Amino acid sequence: MRWLGSRHCPASWLAGLLATALMVPGAFAADVIKIGAPLALTGALADSGNKQKLGFDLWLERVKKAGGIKVGGATYQVELVTYDYQSDGKRASELAEKLINDDKVNFMTAPYGSGHTKVTAAVAERYGIPIIACASSEAVHDQGFKNLFGTLAPSSGLTDAMLTKFKATKPDVASIAILGREDVFPKLMADLMKTAAEKSGLKVVYSGYYPIGTVDHSAALTAMRQVKPDWVFVTGYSQDLILARKQMADLGLKAPIVTMITGPVYKEFIDSLGPLAENVTSATWWHWATPFKSDDVFGSTKEFYDAVVKATGGTEPDYVHASSAAALVVLQKAIEKAGSLDPAAVRKALTELDTMTFFGPVKFREDGMNSSRALPLIQIQEGKPVLIYPNELSTTAMRLN
Repeated sequence: MRWLGSRHCPASWLAGLLATALMVPGAFAADVIKIGAPLALTGALADSGNKQKLGFDLWLERVKKAGGIKVGGATYQVELVTYDYQSDGKRASELAEKLINDDKVNFMTAPYGSGHTKVTAAVAERYGIPIIACASSEAVHDQGFKNLFGTLAPSSGLTDAMLTKFKATKPDVASIAILGREDVFPKLMADLMKTAAEKSGLKVVYSGYYPIGTVDHSAALTAMRQVKPDWVFVTGYSQDLILARKQMADLGLKAPIVTMITGPVYKEFIDSLGPLAENVTSATWWHWATPFKSDDVFGSTKEFYDAVVKATGGTEPDYVHASSAAALVVLQKAIEKAGSLDPAAVRKALTELDTMTFFGPVKFREDGMNSSRALPLIQIQEGKPVLIYPNELSTTAMRLN
């Protein structure tokens, strides 16, 4: 594996490597599968980008231990070719071009976040390269891309799960206040919740958006406090939500149910907020308590959990770690099913895939999204995210503020 961006090395080392290559037949032979991965290793999305990298690393470690990927009658080694796109969408697009044209990758993974997935998927589409993403926004998958596949189920499953669980926990919940970041996924979640809440009989007493880069939510939060909602629902990325939760406390905005999407699933959210994180709920696409077993390189949810905990010195995995590793798991399965590295053959295999992974079931819809399924809900209790839904898997009851 090479993490490009730190590829400079002494001339003497290069000379030695070239000499070795001359002595070892096939040292740079074509029997290597190259997978391109633009990653946000620095910048605003670096927390998630580095989780993606860890998920990819753990998958690659196991593939290498198994000897590679079987393609027809041959076994191929795997090389991950990555660049840091620095959380910049324009740079992500440029690097996707570079990976395809200069590095000659066979396949690609998309970066974290729906917006950056969309721009890299557009590049992959032009070249007919299958690209596996971790984006749940239908606004990405409705572009007509034939080569984009995503491990996350549709976001609408998250709102459905919340309404089911929260109305059962608090039958008299009557009103909701919604604040969303003006960005592809967070805005979609705010819009989905507004529509679903109204349909279920809840009164939407506040609905608004904040621009990317907002450093003060006080005006919106003050307006929300004045309407006294039963449920506060805020979408955005971790730093947005950490700021919003602190300002809620400063302004005295309280509600029996407080939901933030998707910050509470991340350790950095809890570490930054301490006691203020308590009882905040969220929805996610995967939780390590789900008992999936599979025939992939991880074998089960528990084995993946153990691998992340060991690699990080104790940090529990979240859906970003898991969906990233699952992206390469399903790509591997499609390559093996196709018995070929031909992009069209692998794309066809992806459209036909119906498999169980450590991440859960994967079966792609016509638009490339993973099919709908029951999605987990979590709540921060005693400084940890605990599973509160589906009920048959939950380990504790949901708490109200």
